[in-house]
Amino acid sequence: MLNISALKINEGFVDIPAPLRYILPSTMVSSPPRLRLRPRKSLGQNFLRDDNIARRIVAAIDPREDDALLEIGPGEGALTRHLALRSRRLSVVEIDARAAAGIRAMFPGGGVDVIEGDFLGIDLDAFARARGGRVRIAGNIPYNITSPILFHVLDHRSGVADLTFLVQKEVGRRMAAEPGSPDYGILSVFCRYTSEVKALFEVPPGAFYPRPRVTSLLMRLVMRPAPVVPADDEAFFRTMVRATFGKRRKTLRNSLRYVAALREGPLPDIPELERRPEELSVDELVALSNTLLQSAALRAGGTHRA
Repeated sequence: MLNISALKINEGFVDIPAPLRYILPSTMVSSPPRLRLRPRKSLGQNFLRDDNIARRIVAAIDPREDDALLEIGPGEGALTRHLALRSRRLSVVEIDARAAAGIRAMFPGGGVDVIEGDFLGIDLDAFARARGGRVRIAGNIPYNITSPILFHVLDHRSGVADLTFLVQKEVGRRMAAEPGSPDYGILSVFCRYTSEVKALFEVPPGAFYPRPRVTSLLMRLVMRPAPVVPADDEAFFRTMVRATFGKRRKTLRNSLRYVAALREGPLPDIPELERRPEELSVDELVALSNTLLQSAALRAGGTHRA
C-alpha cells in the first residue's frame, strides 16, 4: 500500500466564531440557500464563492442519481448545493463543526448525509461496502493537506471509482506530468500507477474567499481496475521511487545504494540502472522494481543455502 502519513495542519490561529447567515441566490431558486462562514486559517479554508465555477465543476463530475458520492470539506456548500440536485446518495465529510451544522441546516430533510470529522480517519473500504459499491469522491480541499488526502484515497482505491478535486496548479502539473519533464516525480509516478490522470480546467484566485495567492487546477483521477504493470511488492516499489527521485540527479544505480534491501550485494547488470529516474516511464519503474526485488530475493536465498 502507498501509505503516506498525514501532514499536520497549522493550529496556531485562533478564530472568533461568527454567526451563520444565508443568502438566497437569485439565479438558482431551486438550490438551497447559500451559507456564509468566516474562514479559519487554522483549517486552511478558502471557500469557493463563484457559483458559475461551482456549476462547471459539478458538470465535470457529472454525477448520476444513483452514484455514491462523497464530498470532502463542503465548507459553505458551494458544490454541495449543486451535487445534491443530481444525486440522492450524497455524503459530505466536514471537520469544521460550524460548516457541518450549516450543511445540515441547508438540507433539513436529511437529503445529505453529513459526517462530522476528519476525512483521513474515514475507512474508505468500509464506506464503499456500506454503499454497495465504489464511491466517487470530490471536493475543494485545503492545499496544505493535499498530499495526505490524495494518498489516503490512493491507498484505499479498491473502494473508489474516481476522485475529482481542486489542487494548487503546480501540484496538478506534477500529478499529470509525463516522463522526461521537469515536473515528473514521485507524485506523478504514484498517480499514474494507480489511476488515469487528467487536468480539467484552471480556476482563478478570484473564485475563492479569501483569495489565495495561487491558481487552482481541477484534477480527475479515475482509478484503474489494476495497474498496467503491477508491482510485486508495492511497499518496495514505493521505497524505490522515493529513494531514486529523492536523488534525481544521480543515476538509478547510485541512488539505489540508499535502499536498505539492496545494500547486501551488487545490483544486476541492466541498462536501466545507468539512467536517471525521470527518464523511465511508470511501467519501466515498476518492471525495474520487480527485477530488483527478485534479484535481492535470489541473493538472499543463495546466502541462506550456503
